Amino acid sequence: MENALITIGIIVAAIILASIRQINQYQRGVKFTMGRFSGVLAPGWRLVIPVFQSARKVDMRIKAVDVPDQEAITKDNISVRVNAVIYYKVRDAEKVIIEVEDFGYATSQLAQTTMRNVVGEVNLDELLSSREAIAEKIREIVDKATDAWGIEVHSVELKDVTLPEEMKRVIGKQAEAEREKRSVIIKAEGEVIAAENLAKAANTLSASDGALHLRTLSTINDVSSDQSNTIVFAIPLEILRAFERLGKKDKEKEQV
Repeated sequence: MENALITIGIIVAAIILASIRQINQYQRGVKFTMGRFSGVLAPGWRLVIPVFQSARKVDMRIKAVDVPDQEAITKDNISVRVNAVIYYKVRDAEKVIIEVEDFGYATSQLAQTTMRNVVGEVNLDELLSSREAIAEKIREIVDKATDAWGIEVHSVELKDVTLPEEMKRVIGKQAEAEREKRSVIIKAEGEVIAAENLAKAANTLSASDGALHLRTLSTINDVSSDQSNTIVFAIPLEILRAFERLGKKDKEKEQV
């Protein structure tokens, strides 16, 4: 009798030990009793009776899913390759087990399809300059579609946009033309400022008698610093007459 009791005790202990399931803090357990959903198991040690009951653990942490390169055609008929990463977490453990077979695979496939559709609705310039807005639009669509699965999408980030080599060359030429355009504009603005300053200088010189002649002589002096240069310039008649008057005065002084 005692041996039978011991045997029964060992069997009961083995059943209890086999029934213990450990649910970690970052997990939830979805329990089924005879094939029917019977509750969500909180973290800790929980009893799941073998044969009659089963449990599946669900990770509740945020997951990062890499969305592989997708070939898409933009609204202006340019072929591009886009890849992204999507961050999501399980909001309802019951739904992700009951409503969808493989919620990770399903979310990845939905993100790929959505990304191709959204890229096809924008021009290339919008895709390159408004990545954050496009990523947010993808996030909203995926989050709304996966809400019935018990999944919450936190963010979507576009990692890379790959263009054909021909388009890269076209964009390079466009950027070069833009830089040349800015260079011409800056140069023209500089010429306008220089012309304004020259006009002010000319007005100042014309307002003073002899100032223009002094400026001419100063320029000649600067140029004549190199003796190998030969300078030919026209002297105004007023200067020649002034020299003649000075010469006559010198002769009169000598005669006196």
